[in-house]
Amino acid sequence: MSQYFEVHPDNPQPRLLKQAVQILHGGGVAAIPTDSSYALVCHLDDKAAAESLRRIRGVDDKHHLTLLCRDLSELASYARVDNKQYRLLKVGTPGPFTYILEATKEVPRRVSHPSRRTIGLRVPAHAVTHALLDLLGQPLLATTLIAPGETEPMNEPDAIRERFQKLIQAVVDAGACPMQPTTVIDLSGDVPVLVRQGRGDPRLLGLEADAEA
Repeated sequence: MSQYFEVHPDNPQPRLLKQAVQILHGGGVAAIPTDSSYALVCHLDDKAAAESLRRIRGVDDKHHLTLLCRDLSELASYARVDNKQYRLLKVGTPGPFTYILEATKEVPRRVSHPSRRTIGLRVPAHAVTHALLDLLGQPLLATTLIAPGETEPMNEPDAIRERFQKLIQAVVDAGACPMQPTTVIDLSGDVPVLVRQGRGDPRLLGLEADAEA
């Protein structure tokens, strides 16, 4: 059974978040709020937890997982970023953008894309996410909480607990999140590529919006 932590969305109670972080340190998988939708997260350095996260989400090793970072300087420790890329990152950070970049040696090879050696990275704009990251002291490995067989992310904590209580170890409830995944921008090539349009407006980064979105 997963533990349930009901926290204030803007001023989360440190005592409850510390308990959630202990679960993550112990190899647990948790559902947490972000500025786009709820996400499944685990400790970056825990191989078994990462495998469990992929299994719960129903994705293989070719699906880009994301590192949730505290700020741009931390992001730059886990990805190779040149000046041009950094300027783009700065415009959309913090916010609902995920950037695909070449991973550094700080990223375990087992969590990056097996053939491209890339990883998704982002700095979310959500007080609860930031508080968890500060307490953990390093990025969280994450993926949008979309149930297997579904196409839309989940954003109601009660529904998340009901569906996943036997599969995950914690749910951090900060109320409903926007029911939209992040906008994904691939910065690993010569030019930025819009991979998925979500909550973030790609025009902020000088990219054309997807007409179908």
